[in-house]
Amino acid sequence: MSIPTASARAPGPAIHVRGLERSYKQLRVLRGVDFEVARGTIFALLGSNGAGKTTVVRILSTLLKADAGSVRVNGFDVATQAADVRASISLTGQFAAVDEILTGRENLVLVARLRHVRQPGAIADELLRRFSLTEAGARRVATYSGGMRRRLDIAMSLIGTPPVIFLDEPTAGLDPQARIEVWQAVEELSERGTTVLLTTQYLEEAEHLADRIAILHQGRIIVDGTQDRTTTSNK
Repeated sequence: MSIPTASARAPGPAIHVRGLERSYKQLRVLRGVDFEVARGTIFALLGSNGAGKTTVVRILSTLLKADAGSVRVNGFDVATQAADVRASISLTGQFAAVDEILTGRENLVLVARLRHVRQPGAIADELLRRFSLTEAGARRVATYSGGMRRRLDIAMSLIGTPPVIFLDEPTAGLDPQARIEVWQAVEELSERGTTVLLTTQYLEEAEHLADRIAILHQGRIIVDGTQDRTTTSNK
């Protein structure tokens, strides 16, 4: 059984952000963030710790409300159509959300059942194959390396074929070999038509993976473009 490719909700960008602002008491974290992400592409939001990357992801995934600005994900407004946004996305945070007591396959089957996906066993087997985890599928996740856990985490996020996936610093804390494994997994997502927004602190990672890169600094996008052509903001 094969996993279907991600489907688009409507023409236009997968993610549209304009004038996004967010403060925590007196601290202005986002100061008017603008960007768009084309469907089926990998978009890297690059910035240092504290730049506001995770805050952006939390707003886009409806976990946090913006103070100002407009945000649409898969054609839906995050403020007024939050349920539709949540049905369109999957979020992988900075730490792998896997159950170490279960095997890799059991983790996948569990998520498939929770999402009411048909043939959860077949879905699990296909995802194990796609992410080169078939041989480890019957092992408890507690025995997995960091890279294997991350790949399993990303595989779990694909169940239900969401058209948009957010990866918040997917390689944080991983060794070089594990980072390469995760990079390969991310590249395969885009090849199948999934739109990927990833946050990262690593320029090398952004350059390797992304079709488009935006640099977030002190709450604003200061550079936005492809590796060959970038636009610098003078805000």
